[in-house]
Amino acid sequence: MRSSLGREFGWLWASFAVSSLGSRLAVQAFPLVALLVLDAGTAQVSVLAAAGLAAGAVLGIPLGPWVEFRRKRSVLIGADLLRCVALLSVPVAYALGWLGFAQLLVVSMVTAVADLASRSASGAWLKQLVRREDLVHATGRLEATTWTTITLGPPLGGLAIAAFGPMATLVADAVSYLLSAAGIRAAGGRERLPERAATPRAGELLAGWRHIWHHPGLKLLLGNTILVNGLIMATAPLALVLMVRELGFTLWEYGLAFALPCLGGLLGARLAPGLVARFGSARVLRVAGVARVCWPVGLVLVGPGLPGLLLVIAVQCGLVTCMGVFNPVFAAYRLAEVPTDRSARVLAAWTVSSNLTVAGLTALWGALAACTGARVAIGIAGLLILATPLLLPRVDREILTGNR
Repeated sequence: MRSSLGREFGWLWASFAVSSLGSRLAVQAFPLVALLVLDAGTAQVSVLAAAGLAAGAVLGIPLGPWVEFRRKRSVLIGADLLRCVALLSVPVAYALGWLGFAQLLVVSMVTAVADLASRSASGAWLKQLVRREDLVHATGRLEATTWTTITLGPPLGGLAIAAFGPMATLVADAVSYLLSAAGIRAAGGRERLPERAATPRAGELLAGWRHIWHHPGLKLLLGNTILVNGLIMATAPLALVLMVRELGFTLWEYGLAFALPCLGGLLGARLAPGLVARFGSARVLRVAGVARVCWPVGLVLVGPGLPGLLLVIAVQCGLVTCMGVFNPVFAAYRLAEVPTDRSARVLAAWTVSSNLTVAGLTALWGALAACTGARVAIGIAGLLILATPLLLPRVDREILTGNR
């Protein structure tokens, strides 16, 4: 393993860490503002989670080609500044007595669009900065950072919310994006403006999906990942309602239950490069992909008190440890299989597909929970996710070598 992946990657990594920590501090800020400040119901909380993703996905269709032919650093800085301003508008409106549910919806949509632009640009920039054989190491570092911020962020955010209210975490998140923009700018380096391909403008919109569709491994992997992520994310607001409103867990306990197991994700991300070196990326991708979906159904058994809290921690620990291994290998494989001149469009297409799936499933599961209750809806999602390994690609060759 290389001791350093370069100065520019270091700044990208640092900026990612700062913004990720800010986002994790405020991970439940929007639903809590809706619940505690605006007295929203379960269906409204689910709509809030789904609306931003849906709007971001629709607007993200032309966003991929736009990002492809722009300097990626400039896109990253612009996306960070846009999210900073949008998030700060919520506490300002609250202080002035103007805050309403409609503004939360608009801000969630704006931040979702900026998130998509940032993901597309950062992935494309990462592919330019890191050699193919170092991609697992680079994505492993980013994945480890993700799980570290997930571990630290929600408990600290819960304490901040308990002490200062949910608006404080939104301010912290906004500041983190400002610092992230400063870090990307400090990376320096000269990035050449990409040349626009001869593809017609209409064709550029679908170029990412076309590449995915004609690649047998990526096509299956897209189906697998969007369904897994969609079913997990669809039950997140339901778990909040079940644990906090129905079972009486405090916000601090809820944050702890979903943050402490993320140490397993950190462990998985640290283990991923070694497992790939020993067993090969294809085998690790498939085994970890199967193992990660065996856990969510266990949440249906959660009850009140310490036993229920320990059950959630155990289920989440198994889930995120397997995801910690799977995600960096999957991310490296996806980048390795995409040409540099199409990477932003493929990543945008992937994110749009994922966001639309998450939005649709979140809205659907919100309606389902309104009819059946949160616990039953969580159980149904847990059963359905067990079928998703059927979409994992069967790859017989080594997929992340430096020889292509």
